Amino acid sequence: MKIAAIVGSTRQNSYNLKLAKHIQKRYEDRFTLQILEIGHLPFYNQDIEHDPSSEVTDFIQNVADADAVLWVTPEYNGTISGALKNAIDWLSRIDQVMIGKPSWMVGASMGALGTVKAQAHLRDILFAPGLSSPVLPGNEVLVGAVHEKMDEQGNLIDEGTVAFIDGAVDNVLPWLEKQSAVHS
Repeated sequence: MKIAAIVGSTRQNSYNLKLAKHIQKRYEDRFTLQILEIGHLPFYNQDIEHDPSSEVTDFIQNVADADAVLWVTPEYNGTISGALKNAIDWLSRIDQVMIGKPSWMVGASMGALGTVKAQAHLRDILFAPGLSSPVLPGNEVLVGAVHEKMDEQGNLIDEGTVAFIDGAVDNVLPWLEKQSAVHS
């Protein structure tokens, strides 16, 4: 299974990027995770949507080629980041490559509740008509106090969190495979 990871933070040392890399490495024998860059995408503009830059077309094609999408969202002011919203806007137009493509959400923050608000908003956005992406209910990964759960190199070292993510992966993979087969 090929999964595209879209990380909502553009910060070089983002905890969410580190979380995506943890998932990529830990489960490499179970699926291929391609982490897509969104920081270089121009702001969505309807005036250029029919003739977008190669950065946009490559991004959209990578998502189209994936069996599923892993959204790795930070929480900015109680919601998703502007960069993530911009990437979503590009995906929701013209080819609408997300329609029917299954999604899974994870997120990390220094706060106690992880990214609970951002993930709730992201779920609502993914149900919009231009996206219509199914999401498995009850399989959220909310990593709170992430700064206490990662070492200096960005490795997730909290055994309880690692075990929780293992369980979430065990739960979501069969669902993603089934949804992807239906979508294909």
